[in-house]
Amino acid sequence: QVQLVESGGGLVQTGGSLRLSCAASGRTFGLYAMAWFRQTPGKEREFVAVIDQFDSATYYSGSVKGRFTISRDNGHHILYLQMDNLQPEDTAVYYCAARSPQISRFAAEYHIWGQGTQVTVSS
Repeated sequence: QVQLVESGGGLVQTGGSLRLSCAASGRTFGLYAMAWFRQTPGKEREFVAVIDQFDSATYYSGSVKGRFTISRDNGHHILYLQMDNLQPEDTAVYYCAARSPQISRFAAEYHIWGQGTQVTVSS
């Protein structure tokens, strides 16, 4: 199975942009649906976006739709999350996750997780 490592988090002002990356080890990256979740202290992990293994279907939570874009590079085994017009409520630890074969919005259905990367949006 793949192992996942996120990068690209940081501190940004309201209205700014960041691009998160999730690098996957192993040669089976293309078999997995990939998703981004986020979590703040004391809250459950929240679905952000998901992309199928064929790079043909994407889905977003209502709170990020139109501002965030999920994409993947199966040749280089990397998942991305482009985040534009960031708001203070986007502040969280962002996690990438993998499952096979179907997409899901539910964190409990993912069994492979990265370690997370902190995103902080200042007002």
